[in-house]
Amino acid sequence: MTTTPKPAPGAEKAQDAAAPRPIPEFEGVHDVWPRGDRLRAVRDAAATYRERFVQQGRIHAVRSFDIAAAPYPTRFGFHGAALAVNPFVSIVNRMLVVQFDGFDGEPKTLVWEPTVAAGTAQAPFYAQLKRLAGDFLTDHVFARFYQDPNTVLPSCGLRPEDVDFVSFDHLHVQDVRMIMGSASTIPGERAPREALFPRARLLVHRRELGTFESTHPMQWAWYVDGGMDGVPPERVTAFDGDVELGVGVSLLWTPGHTDGNHSLVLNTPDGVWVSSENGISADNWQPELSRIPGVRRHAAFYGHEVVPNANTLEDSLDQYDSMVKEKTLADPSRRDPRWLQILPSSELAPFKRHWPVLPSFLHGGLNYGELTPAGGSR
Repeated sequence: MTTTPKPAPGAEKAQDAAAPRPIPEFEGVHDVWPRGDRLRAVRDAAATYRERFVQQGRIHAVRSFDIAAAPYPTRFGFHGAALAVNPFVSIVNRMLVVQFDGFDGEPKTLVWEPTVAAGTAQAPFYAQLKRLAGDFLTDHVFARFYQDPNTVLPSCGLRPEDVDFVSFDHLHVQDVRMIMGSASTIPGERAPREALFPRARLLVHRRELGTFESTHPMQWAWYVDGGMDGVPPERVTAFDGDVELGVGVSLLWTPGHTDGNHSLVLNTPDGVWVSSENGISADNWQPELSRIPGVRRHAAFYGHEVVPNANTLEDSLDQYDSMVKEKTLADPSRRDPRWLQILPSSELAPFKRHWPVLPSFLHGGLNYGELTPAGGSR
């Protein structure tokens, strides 16, 4: 059993100036009862916070990079609503590099979702799928590899040492040892892993860390066993609730998909963007516009304004509220204002073999400003 990492003595004090700061607008909204009142409270708080968030300023730059496409059950992606021929689709894992000013006045660099494909393959779901379907289907038909996270930074003129923060919306299929380094050797390897980003701290919701301590059977298939073993405690910053990282960057607690799920919110020249895996396509957040067979009809029949990505049903009501929270923050797309700027951290790929489950609107990534080494230097 892995214990939740705790900061080293004195580490919290040293991090105070750059530490995430709580967002008071959301205090207590996820505890409101009854549930209909909670949804209204979440929506109202998001609208109130949005006004203050956009006034704080914008990020300097953000770029997205496709890492790998992985197979994913179609019925999970749209909570069973999509009428499909193929039982699997592919979702593209995407990494973002964000540069912004911290509240301490220093430039910061955040790497969001630096998925290591070799670690993902060790999650029980994918390990078992490979045994059942074989290497060819899982590795060559449904999967597609683009690049490793450690090759991304050099391609845009940055060094691993330039990264201040690393974060994921949640830790499904992540082997954190392969990203943050470990004092323990991963079984089958010869030596402990070195950190991909030697100066960076992992920002993670405290409840997500708790899942590694004691995983429920409904969570088990999606978490890498021992994936936090030996990760240096001083490299981990756990937070509760909703937090701001700096000018134009927030991590909003969006529970439901997992207990500790959180979403990245960015203020850009094109307005506010949100990124999470509460959905795998724009269709999840705006089913009334969906051309995927079954999705629009399902939402209309049940009176739902969102259709969650539902591989684990930790709390589907919370996930619904969280997706409304995201919709309230996001601005309309400049390309097509019918759609909101919500970028799935793992987005449904438009591969023809998925027909008719193809994204009705494809965001495809983000590219604003110019990334510079100074964004993470001291």
